[in-house]
Amino acid sequence: VQLQASGGGLVQAGGPLRVSCVVSGRSFSSYVIGWFRQVPGKEREFVAAITWSGGSTNYVDSVKGRFTIFKDNAKNTVYLQMNSLKPEDTAAYYCATRFGYGLRSRADEYVYWGQGTQVTVSS
Repeated sequence: VQLQASGGGLVQAGGPLRVSCVVSGRSFSSYVIGWFRQVPGKEREFVAAITWSGGSTNYVDSVKGRFTIFKDNAKNTVYLQMNSLKPEDTAAYYCATRFGYGLRSRADEYVYWGQGTQVTVSS
């Protein structure tokens, strides 16, 4: 399984940005795509996750109401729409996948990872 994240960039506080994650390779009937973020010197933080089959979602409290995770099955792509961005959202954003249906938030439960895409929010 390969994941390719893209769409990061520089945005002003309060603005929107959408990052994408294209999933390719072996397919499974049940798996979860998660978004994580990391700043230098800190642990990777869970942001959001979605089940590929049913579309159930989970978010970290700090992004609820501002971020939306959604998918396009035809394009094998998961998106993270980020609105009302804050400087503290600045990080490298990673997508990852785990098998099963659990919308887990621990990074060590995810098996395959894409490369990060940098999101920088200026104040």
